[in-house]
Amino acid sequence: MRFDIITIFPEIFDSYFSESIIKRAKEGRFVEIEVHDLRDYTKDRHKTVDDAPYGGGAGMVLKIEPIWQCIQSLKSQILNPKSQKNPKVKIKKSETRIILFSAKGKRFTQQDAMRLSEYDNLIFICGRYEGVDERVVEHVADEEISLGDFVMTGGEIPAMAVTDSIVRLIPGVLGNAESIETESHAKEGYLEYPQYTRPEEFMGWKVPKVLLGGDHKKIKEWRDKHAR
Repeated sequence: MRFDIITIFPEIFDSYFSESIIKRAKEGRFVEIEVHDLRDYTKDRHKTVDDAPYGGGAGMVLKIEPIWQCIQSLKSQILNPKSQKNPKVKIKKSETRIILFSAKGKRFTQQDAMRLSEYDNLIFICGRYEGVDERVVEHVADEEISLGDFVMTGGEIPAMAVTDSIVRLIPGVLGNAESIETESHAKEGYLEYPQYTRPEEFMGWKVPKVLLGGDHKKIKEWRDKHAR
């Protein structure tokens, strides 16, 4: 699976994508993640990516031209597998989804993560400033996504969060597939049951007795009850 992320701050992703599960997924060739600097797709010497909004108002708006140019470049790579850094990560044009991160987008859920994990290629557009030219929403992106009913400075953190939630669903990425089946939001109406480990007692706080008895039926009943 391949992720292409369009941003004006590409260095933001360096640290997070170089650690933990995502690092292992990249090293294991389960995923390919490419971050693209939007300024590389401008045509003026100042590398302008934003402008004042028509009709007036506060802030600046990301221009459609560089976003369009970047998307067209990525589509040409998708059509030409030889241009990909990892030829084993196969991409089909029909299985590409373009997502814009926006405060007015649909709230992201675990069900969205599972749905998007079925695609071969995801292209993420990170909004900034007052947002992007609405023609990106109307004619370029397939959908708008938001992490919740609040405003962030840009779409970079949402892009990292959504990438993380999808990568861990790819078969083989997690060492134990059961982790996905039992964690929160894996099934509607359920959260992950409480977890405990050693020591059995700390500061007078004890582990529930049912988890210590070895009766797997009772343990399962207790976990099901607390997961609902």
